[in-house]
Amino acid sequence: MTTNNLHHFCSTNSAKVLWKIRITFVSLFFICLSSCDSFTETDIPTSELNEFAVFEQKNTANAAMTDIYAKIRDNGILTGKTYGTGKILGLYTDELSWWGGDADPSKQFYSNSVQANNLVIAEWWNSAYNAIYASNAIIEGVTASTALLKSDKDQLLGEAKFVRGLLYFYLIQLYGDVPYITTTDYTVNVKVSRMPKVEIYNKIIKDLNEASELLPKNYISEGRVRPNFYAAKALLARVYLYNRNWDEAANSASAVLNNTEIYIWQEDLSNVFLKTSTTAIWQLMPRTAIRNSDDAFTFIFNSGPPPQVALSMNLVNSFESGDLRKKLWTRAITNGPNTWHHAYKYKKSSTSNPQQEYSIVLRLSEQYLIRAEARAQQGELIGAKEDLNKIRNTAGLPSTTAVSQSEIVIAILKERRVEFFTEFGHRFMDLKRAEQLDLALRNVKESWNTTDKLLPIPQNEINLNPAIAPQNPGY
Repeated sequence: MTTNNLHHFCSTNSAKVLWKIRITFVSLFFICLSSCDSFTETDIPTSELNEFAVFEQKNTANAAMTDIYAKIRDNGILTGKTYGTGKILGLYTDELSWWGGDADPSKQFYSNSVQANNLVIAEWWNSAYNAIYASNAIIEGVTASTALLKSDKDQLLGEAKFVRGLLYFYLIQLYGDVPYITTTDYTVNVKVSRMPKVEIYNKIIKDLNEASELLPKNYISEGRVRPNFYAAKALLARVYLYNRNWDEAANSASAVLNNTEIYIWQEDLSNVFLKTSTTAIWQLMPRTAIRNSDDAFTFIFNSGPPPQVALSMNLVNSFESGDLRKKLWTRAITNGPNTWHHAYKYKKSSTSNPQQEYSIVLRLSEQYLIRAEARAQQGELIGAKEDLNKIRNTAGLPSTTAVSQSEIVIAILKERRVEFFTEFGHRFMDLKRAEQLDLALRNVKESWNTTDKLLPIPQNEINLNPAIAPQNPGY
């Protein structure tokens, strides 16, 4: 597929391209799969198949699904590479400082001067809609299949709906109201306009509830790279939290936390980001059997000054004395009188045999902090403090001194900052939903504006399809 994905959705000529994409869906998947064999569990037939034939065989249908994960891993919002949200939204908030050149599009995020023609903005938008389109194609193909077993159809449908819900969750955090696409029919997609995010949230919840009903409780492959029932519940817990549906957020998180056979708490923080971590709920597998996550390569540097980014002193100083996360998940680099710090959650910035690190997207500590916040908001203060202290005590810190409801909620948000730094924009999204973006960032960024809570819609997409106008405020 081309990188200008919304071009496909938003013009008559592009609609014709979409139709061609639909017909050659399988062959395109197989071309991409040539660079990501580690995602494929079975051999791929060498003959070109048409759109319908791919979903008549389990191995080719699985290949189509796992190729979506490969694309998510390598490009866009959830990649561990340099233009993923871990780095970019860290620069946008107060987690990272910028040391690179002025011409790099990342600099605009650090200086809060993002333009609607920024290449990162376009890449996030395009890659997300590419994966959503592919997920829709799988939903349509699997539903129409007459050969797949029901168990295989349920697995693939559940995964595709999980991915679609996941990507729409991030799209509305970044851009607000966005087009909502659930079909590969170009006659529908060509007329697309933006849908209010409150309506998209309802559709995300519907997708994830259906995914949890379809997916098995056990993982179908090693490495926790194919989502299961609990991955869907974990993401649902986050979505409910963001919607202030406290009861459902707590219940969904508990569904994950109560399975202590699959999800075993790690007392040693050194093990949390290993591919074998028992606190990992869903993760992305690297491209080959000897590669590790891209996250380490993005953040680690061995001499100063940093080549691109370093942890901000604002973040470094936010760790309490004795916090093991500062000791184990950050690293100081000194050059004469100068000291810089980098994220050190992932430590393998090159290949290794055996492979040691995958990119963890959903993990157990988030579920404890989701449940803690949901419980606090419902007045269940004892349970909220127990969940919060689970995280603090593991980090070598004493139990919280917070007493009142408001104090506990503030303590939880503070804990989330030092727990999830440089992980897929948690800090940006937490400040935003707590309505603290202006308060937190105006103190450290002179150029911060209230309208920066949304990124611009890629201007090229508005030019191609005026139906997705107007542009977000401030751009």
